[in-house]
Amino acid sequence: MSKPRSVLASIDPQMVIEGADVKLRRSISPRVSNLYDPFLLFDHFAFNDPVEGPIQGFPTHPHRGIETVTYMLEGNVRHRDSLGNAGIIGPGDVQWMTSGRGILHEEMPRRGDTGVIYGFQLWVNLPAALKMSQPRYQEVSAAQIPAVEAEGAKVRVVAGDVHGLRGPVTEIAADPVYMDVQLQPGASFTQPVPAGHTALVYLFEGSGTLGGDAASALRMLVLTDGDEITAQASADGMRFMLMAGAPFHEPIMPYGPFVMNTREEIQQALVDLRNGTFVEAGSALVNE
Repeated sequence: MSKPRSVLASIDPQMVIEGADVKLRRSISPRVSNLYDPFLLFDHFAFNDPVEGPIQGFPTHPHRGIETVTYMLEGNVRHRDSLGNAGIIGPGDVQWMTSGRGILHEEMPRRGDTGVIYGFQLWVNLPAALKMSQPRYQEVSAAQIPAVEAEGAKVRVVAGDVHGLRGPVTEIAADPVYMDVQLQPGASFTQPVPAGHTALVYLFEGSGTLGGDAASALRMLVLTDGDEITAQASADGMRFMLMAGAPFHEPIMPYGPFVMNTREEIQQALVDLRNGTFVEAGSALVNE
């Protein structure tokens, strides 16, 4: 018999400033307590007020020991990095970056035709055995992300499986589920999730119930353990990002853009950055 997950906690996103004066709604951030293992951070960014002026974005910065996931709904992010990659993450696209032992990159948001920028960034931890692995990217265009539509529900599957349809992002240590779920008024959605996996829902449009518990946007919802996630939209419909993954049960030591397992590893990352050995010899940001 299935065990539906209910809402354990509801988090009100807080406005923070990151990069070059970028406003973000942050629901979770890296903490030694590691409450949402394997998930470390979730940011909701939107630049929709003309008084914000020019968008500065995120100039060159390092990462080590984590995976960063950028999912765009509107507008785009121009990026370049020390691996020699450069490109644009546009509406509906996903970039899943595994920083591993170290990467330097730049992310510069730009408004789309509607004048809006709207998207999310998720950080996923790497286990100790992979924290110093080779960096890599999985770039997925909107056209490559499968969508399942049935009975008023539309699900875009970035990672994980819905009714036998598998998302294009694979070979991730946390065995994650990452989905964009949109429900019309009154529509319902059910997704199996292995018991013991952490499950989070970021509800960013509308309202409804999750596991029978009422919820409305904008909220990050932490779900109880169980083997099934159920949602039903109210009269205004609902849309949310669903994240689930296997916890690593390892201690973490976060410091800015680094998440390692010990203080000594953080100190080594800073030494590598100062000495110019943070990325492989010959690596440099490419020019677009």
